[in-house]
Amino acid sequence: MTDSNNLYQLAVTLLQQLISIPSFSKEEDRTADLINEFLQQHGVTTHRKLNNIWAWNRHFDPAKPTILLNSHHDTVKPNSGYTRDPYDAKIEDGKLFGLGSNDAGGCLVSLIAVFLYFHDRENLKYNFCLATTAEEEISGVNGLELIIPDLGKLDFGIVGEPTLMQLAIAERGLMVLDCTAHGRAGHAAREEGENAIYKALTDIEWFRSFKFPKESEVFGPIKMSVTIINAGSQHNVVPASCVFTVDVRVTDAYRNEEVLEIIRQHVSCEVKPRSIRLKPSSIPKEHAIVQAGIALGRTTYGSPTTSDQSLLDIPSIKVGPGDSARSHTADEFVYVDEIREGIELYIKMLESIN
Repeated sequence: MTDSNNLYQLAVTLLQQLISIPSFSKEEDRTADLINEFLQQHGVTTHRKLNNIWAWNRHFDPAKPTILLNSHHDTVKPNSGYTRDPYDAKIEDGKLFGLGSNDAGGCLVSLIAVFLYFHDRENLKYNFCLATTAEEEISGVNGLELIIPDLGKLDFGIVGEPTLMQLAIAERGLMVLDCTAHGRAGHAAREEGENAIYKALTDIEWFRSFKFPKESEVFGPIKMSVTIINAGSQHNVVPASCVFTVDVRVTDAYRNEEVLEIIRQHVSCEVKPRSIRLKPSSIPKEHAIVQAGIALGRTTYGSPTTSDQSLLDIPSIKVGPGDSARSHTADEFVYVDEIREGIELYIKMLESIN
C-alpha cells in the first residue's frame, strides 16, 4: 500500500474508532483488539502481550538494522472541563475532537499508516518494527517496557508524541527521591534529642544550590526541586525524623544511576529513589534521521516532558503530529491536516535514509 491519501483516510477513520472506545491506562484491551484486527485486515502478522501489539515488516531481514516505530493508545481520564462528549470523534472546522485525539492518537495512527506504507516493500535498507503500546500515561510496567525483550535488536527509534512535527532530539529523565533525615526524639523544653528538621535543612539547601559538573548541550544543568516535606507530631516533641521529596530532572549528560550516586555522596539523609526507570534519552544531531528532518525544514529541541522514550536504551527521536499544549486539555483535538502532514513527513524522512 503506497498511496499516501488512502493511508491518510485509513488513519483518520481508525483514529475516530479508537476515540470512541475508552482506553484509560490499564484498561486498553478493547483498543488493543481494534488495532490488532485492523493490522491483520491489512495483511500484517501481529503479536500481542497484554494490551501491547507489535509487528515487523513482511520482508524482515535479521541481517539489517531495525527502526522502531512506537506510540501509545492509552489515555488519561477526561477532565471536568469537557463541554463535548469525549468519545464522540466528530470533525468540525478541520479539527478531529475526542479524548486521546492529540495525545497520542494522531501520532499513533500516522505511524501505523507509515508502517503499512513500508510493510510490503522488498530491498529496504532497514527493517521496521511497529509497537503500539499501553500504560504510557502512567509510566506503567506493562507497556513498552514489558515487550522490549520481544522486539529484538533495535538500532534507533521514532517515538510518536505531539511535537508539531518538530524534532525532540533529547528528553529529560525523571527520578523522584524520598529522603529521610534521622534524628532523636526529645522534649522541646529541655536540651535533649536531635532535631531531624535541622539535619534535613542542611541537605535541602544542598539540593537547592548544588551544580553538577557536566551540563547538557540541549538542556543545560540538571534541575532538582524539593517539593514535599513532612516532620513532627506535636509542638513540644523534637522530631526524630523528617521526610522530604525531591523531583530530579536528569539531562542527557548523565545516567540516572550516576546522579543518584553523586547525591548520596553529598547528603547525610537516607535517599530512596521511587524508580530509576525513566532515563534521559537523546540522539546525535548528526544522525541520519535527524538530518533528514532538518532537510525538510524541521527544527530540533529538547523536550522537558517524559514519555516512553525514557524506557529505551537506543538512540531515539520524539516527533509527531499535534501539539503538546493540547494534551490532557478539555475538548482535546487534533487537526486532520496535522495527521496528513505527519504521515507525509514521516515517510519522507524514512525514505531519505532507506
